[in-house]
Amino acid sequence: MTTTPRTGAEELGDPELSAAQLAEPGAVTVIIPTFNESENIRELLHQLTESVPSRLPCEVVFVDDSTDDTPDVIRGAAQDCPFPVAVLHRDVPTGGLGGAVVEGLKGAGSDWIVVMDADLQHPPELVPELVAAGERSGADLVVASRYIRGGSRAGLAGGYRIAVSRGATWLTKALFPRRLRGISDPMSGFFAIRRSAVTAEALKPLGYKILLELAVRCRPETVAEVPFVFQERFAGESKSTAKEGMRFLGHLVALRTASPAARMVAFGLIGLTGFLPNLLGLHVLTAAGMHYLPAEIVANQFGVIWNFLLIEVLLFRDRRRYRHWADRVGRFALLANADLLLRIPLIALFVGRMEMAVLPATALALLTTFVLRFAATEALVYLPRSGGRHRDEGGGSNSRSSRGSRKERTV
Repeated sequence: MTTTPRTGAEELGDPELSAAQLAEPGAVTVIIPTFNESENIRELLHQLTESVPSRLPCEVVFVDDSTDDTPDVIRGAAQDCPFPVAVLHRDVPTGGLGGAVVEGLKGAGSDWIVVMDADLQHPPELVPELVAAGERSGADLVVASRYIRGGSRAGLAGGYRIAVSRGATWLTKALFPRRLRGISDPMSGFFAIRRSAVTAEALKPLGYKILLELAVRCRPETVAEVPFVFQERFAGESKSTAKEGMRFLGHLVALRTASPAARMVAFGLIGLTGFLPNLLGLHVLTAAGMHYLPAEIVANQFGVIWNFLLIEVLLFRDRRRYRHWADRVGRFALLANADLLLRIPLIALFVGRMEMAVLPATALALLTTFVLRFAATEALVYLPRSGGRHRDEGGGSNSRSSRGSRKERTV
């Protein structure tokens, strides 16, 4: 990823002039994910109407996961808008707000796509400036940043949220230094991206940090930034919760372990953590009077269960739909226990036939069984069945039609 630095007026450009140079129809699609944001919709559409110049062809797509009357409020407020407004309501909010954005990306046909929140913490008047900056600089991605000159995180409530935001920014940039080069605010939910730079099918979002997902998986070639002041929420309650924080951490792990080599390293680290429940279980069982040999076998299962849970959540979250959970548990446990049976014959082979010392023979056997176990786990537990239809956790087809979503163009 390369970066073209832009500052001040040179970066922002003239929105009216840049908008006039954009090709019609539908030069920009504004995608707004919503979850129970009915109190903000009218003001949001009013400010968008005031902010987007008439020369800039525009449409707004709300991707809605609400359980309140937000879709009805959108329909009513859309009647006063000079641009088309559509609502895509999802019955199943797969992937959270990030998943909602991906649904909007799949249907967008404009040259530019702007993603923003519905709570007015992202100022609508910046929409044409994001597109103008992209046109002037030739960038594929334009990020509204709180962390460059002219930007501010003033709307973040309290020192705790500021610290969490800063910590998350530092962590993501440390994990992806090359992919996020030139992006000072990877936690921003306000950005513009060229449609040609998006491969929606490659995206696997979890939670609400969709910019991070796009930057890492789609790898836009050039990036520009514009400053923005993060506003206070207009109405309603924040969707940032401890649960979303855990989903964010899981998302980071999924992105960092996307390659087979990275997954193997993570698989090994998870396996090492399994020694703790294994040893703890062995201590409890032997202290209760069980002979150490059957106690070793039983205690090993505690480590197997621990490893399985971490691998499910951190490594293969997006592949769990390929098999029923009971099938996955059985296969994983079988492979984990087969590791013990294979290791002893391997050590005997290395010592007896290859005349290796016991210690290096044991180390080589551990390494060999680890690689085989990783390959077998990925191939036999988490890869799709050949020639069969994928199943979700409920055992049904994983077709999108079965999940249900409805798109309605209101204006």
